[in-house]
Order: sequence, then structure tokens, then C-alpha cells
Amino acid sequence: MPKYRRIAIQLIRSLALLAIFSGTAAHGAERRDVIIDTDPGADDVVALLLALASPEALNVLAITTVAGNVRIDKTSRNARLAREWAGREEVPVYAGAGQPLVRTPIYAENIHGAEGLPGVAVYEPKHGLAKGNAVQYLIDTLGKAAPHSVTVAMLGPQTNLALALIQAPEITRGIKEVVVMGGAHFNGGNITPVAEFNLFADPDAAKVVLASGVKLTYVPLDVTHKMLTSDQRIQKIKGLNNRAGERVADILNEYVKADMVHYGLPGGPVHDASVIAWLLKPDLFSGRQINLAIDNREGVTMGQTVADWYDTLGRPKNVYWVESGDAQGFFDLLTERLARLK
Repeated sequence: MPKYRRIAIQLIRSLALLAIFSGTAAHGAERRDVIIDTDPGADDVVALLLALASPEALNVLAITTVAGNVRIDKTSRNARLAREWAGREEVPVYAGAGQPLVRTPIYAENIHGAEGLPGVAVYEPKHGLAKGNAVQYLIDTLGKAAPHSVTVAMLGPQTNLALALIQAPEITRGIKEVVVMGGAHFNGGNITPVAEFNLFADPDAAKVVLASGVKLTYVPLDVTHKMLTSDQRIQKIKGLNNRAGERVADILNEYVKADMVHYGLPGGPVHDASVIAWLLKPDLFSGRQINLAIDNREGVTMGQTVADWYDTLGRPKNVYWVESGDAQGFFDLLTERLARLK
């Protein structure tokens, strides 16, 4: 591609992002203040790129990291890589909990690879971590926030927020909503027959968040296993002819292989990106208010989310459970936003 053409394309993209920043009020859209708590992980990185490419809708205050898919040092590096790839180095990344509240850490290297990012080369990002700890950042930020003003998108085990709530329960006042990628009901689990990985990794933390009384939305395997990749969808992302599209296509091509084999699916889920899509375009999804309980007992049901979909027990409804979604609409949104990046 001639040099002048590359420069022109980058200028057009920059102007488009500028227009997005300045045009929010004119379009009347709500811009959410968001903290993304995450354990990157392949699908987490895709979620981060989707969020960071959507500044007109999501004001990402910070990224906080937790151990989960891989160790905390690797999740923190991968979060900084996603920030670098999105060209959003102004967003701080705080490292948080390196282990669950009371349990031995488990990791998902069998799915995400030893470095947590299959299909691409990893390296040390140019910019480091923000000073301080993710838990203290949550306490300070949510404690000072206007009432019910900050959304927390939780893409991994809920350890950081649980620790913050244990130390400073009053921070619930600053929380608008907590949106969790986690849980399973109709689909069954992906780490045990009944438990999804994020809940199984730290069910005690999930119970703390559930008991806090914050507004909670769960984006479980029930919906993420309906939002599957396909060769055509991945090729469309790769065909964006930018580095973001190429990286996401390479990551997804490698990442979805295990789920396709295990479940006999024609494609694979991109779990965490569904949380960001929910924040950006909730009309792509459907669900209902239900009562949710979480099992943290040792045994075959540890980490199970007991979702009372049919209101059998008649207990207070404490969670909005997302059950279905528009897969093509999701991939159209992801592709359109990745096209904004370099």
C-alpha cells in the first residue's frame, strides 16, 4: 500500500474517533463510566479491544486484573498488551488479587495457552502498571463516585471486588451495575458438569458480590455458547486489514479449537466480549430477572450457579440473567468496532 494511502487511512480513522468522542451528546446516548475487571485470557483481550474501541459509549476509568485464566503477572501483562494494541495507553491498569479468597488457585492454560494469549506472540508492553493495587483502586474510586454512577464489568473471578466489598461495604453506593461473565444453567458448565470457570475459580468471592445487594447482570454460558465464531465471521475480522483485526482473528482461530472439539460445535464462544456487547447494545440480548444462588461447598456442585429461571422457589429476584442473543449482530458489532483500531 502506498505510504500516502496509509497515512490517509489513519487520518480518516483518527477523525472518526474524534467525531465519536464529540458526537455523543448529539446522539443522546448514555456514556457509561466503566471499570473492567479481567483475567486476560484470549476472550478477555477481545473484550478489552471492543471496549477500548467504543469511547463514545464506554468511559473506561481503569482496567483491574486478577488471576484466573493465567497467573496475575501474565493477566496484567496481557491487559497492558490489549491497551497498547488499542492505542489507549492513557487507561491505567492496576494489578489485583493473585489468588482466590480462600482456595488454591486454578488456571485455564489448557484453553488459553501458557501465556494466556494463543495464536499471537506476547512481549512486555511499553507502558507499565499503575502504582497501587486494584482492590484499593476499587475502594477509592467507588467510594468517591457519585451515587450509582460506575459500572463494573467483571470478566474473570470476582476476587478483587469481593475484597473491596469486605473492606469497605459502603462502596456499593457508587456502583451503578455489576455485569458478570460467569455462571451456567441450561448450558451446563465448562470446568465441571455444572460450574463455569470464573465461578468455580472463586465461588466465595461471587457469593460476597451477590450478597452485597448491588444491581447484578449475569452473562452466562447459556448465551455465550450461542454467540459462536465461524470461518466467515473470523475471515471478515481478518479482512479488516489492520493489526487489530489480524490479531483478533489469529487469537480466535487458535482459542476456539478446544471448545469446538469438546462440545462438537461448528464454532467457538467469545465469552467475555459478550459482556461488552451487552453494555454497548443490550437490544442484541434477552433474559429475565431471576433468583440466583451460588454453591461454594466442596464437592461436585462447587461453583454452580443455581438459577431459578421459572421462579420455582418464589424467592426475591436478585440477578438479571441473560439467556439469549443475536450472534450475527454481536459479530457485526465486534467487526465494526475493531475496524476503528490500527
